[in-house]
Amino acid sequence: MYLITNGLIVTEDSILSKYDLLVKDDIITKILPQGTVELNDDIQVLDAAGGYISPGFIDIHSDYIEHMAAPRPTCLMDFQMSIRETEKELISHGITTMFHSLSLFKATEYKYKPIRDPKNVRKFIDLIDQTQTSRHLIRHRFHARFEIDNINEVERLTTYIAENKVHLVSFMDHTPGQGQYRDLQVYRDMVKSYEETSDEEIDNMISRQQAKLKVTIDRMKEIADLAQKNGIAIASHDDDSIKKLELVQSLGATISEFPITIEVALKAQAQGMFTMAGAPNILLGGSHNGNLSAPEAILANSIDILCSDYYPPALLHAVFAMHKNYGMDLVAMFKLVTLNPAKAVKLDREIGSIREGKKADLLIIEKVEQDFPVVTLVMVNGRLVQRTHYAKENQTGTV
Repeated sequence: MYLITNGLIVTEDSILSKYDLLVKDDIITKILPQGTVELNDDIQVLDAAGGYISPGFIDIHSDYIEHMAAPRPTCLMDFQMSIRETEKELISHGITTMFHSLSLFKATEYKYKPIRDPKNVRKFIDLIDQTQTSRHLIRHRFHARFEIDNINEVERLTTYIAENKVHLVSFMDHTPGQGQYRDLQVYRDMVKSYEETSDEEIDNMISRQQAKLKVTIDRMKEIADLAQKNGIAIASHDDDSIKKLELVQSLGATISEFPITIEVALKAQAQGMFTMAGAPNILLGGSHNGNLSAPEAILANSIDILCSDYYPPALLHAVFAMHKNYGMDLVAMFKLVTLNPAKAVKLDREIGSIREGKKADLLIIEKVEQDFPVVTLVMVNGRLVQRTHYAKENQTGTV
């Protein structure tokens, strides 16, 4: 049993001071006034040192595992090691549940990444599944990012869904001229940033991609129906129009990942969908490719979820940046990385908030170096998995 005391408890509705949190086994058992628990040898006291006691972060879209497995485009590290080293990093950023967003691409016209080769993706899917029955620090889940021109992988994807190896499905279309690359100049600049390419070569590249065959709506519906049958949430990606929203919602999509404009994000919400933006967008002050500005969208109350996308530290810092720089309510900002993503992927009955009876996925967040937030304690399923102490040198130079 653990008693977490001397902290500010971030609940679903408010931040509680002068309250204690009691954890028994893997469950939050009591939230009660400070000092009312009778201590005994079975209870270990954890001092929050005045920091925030928060639910663990839930990241439902991140391809960071690709970077850990391939720190250079052609350098593939051992995949098992990559997962283990990644989770060690993730807990330091407060992420206790990670949906590894692996891409099921057919091919790419630029910057070939061996890590996205189908055989490598399949290896990762199996390793992620094996974490369910092996020792691990966090919850590892698989987010299948299905590119709709990848006709040959449909059968394999449905097999993974049937085998319960998939926990979120998103339909993606990176064809230039729509979605993320609706501005073709953005696409041209992106390609040139990867490698020296002439305008004529890029024009040919665009023509080839726009001419590619894609999975039919009926096949997408089959995938979506199977996902829904297995209790798996469905997301769309880079929604750039109301027409696309209506299409993806007809397939059963309940999450709109990275809507391109505030108008589309607001319409998605009005249609009952969760909307998601990337937390790095906040730290950068806007989209790196000129699309939706996450700070502006949050100020317009059009974003429900933040994900780390490609930079895990961003979740923690985005929460506090929106509060400090824009005056947003801190409880509401915490929900963007805890309760709301839990609801979107149907995990909110067990995790996502601090409530009696829920799983004890907990963080202690303190401030160091001029209001800089750091995670100093991580608990997953009631297990203390990390404790960090920031030392301060005294005048003699010793710690």
